[in-house]
Amino acid sequence: MGFIGWIILGLIVGAIVKAIMPGKVGGGWVTSLILGVVGAIVGGWIGDLLFNKGEMGFFNIGSWLLAIVGGLVVAGIYGAITGRNKTSA
Repeated sequence: MGFIGWIILGLIVGAIVKAIMPGKVGGGWVTSLILGVVGAIVGGWIGDLLFNKGEMGFFNIGSWLLAIVGGLVVAGIYGAITGRNKTSA
C-alpha cells in the first residue's frame, strides 16, 4: 500500500481513535483525524521495519491493526504532551 493508502486508512483510524479515546485527545475531530493519519503512517513504517512484509494491502487485517495501534500510540503521546489528562484544581 502506498503513502496515499496509508493517509486514507489514517483518516478512518482517526475516527476510530476518537471513538475509543473520547475526551483524551484535545482539539476535536480535526486533531483526531490528523493524529490518525500520523499514527497510521508511523504504524505502517514500524510494521514494515519489524515484520519486513513489504507492501501490505488496504484490506489486509495487519495493515488495519498496525494503523489502529499506531494511531492509539500517537494519540496517547499527544495527550501526554499536551497535558489533556491532567485535572485542574
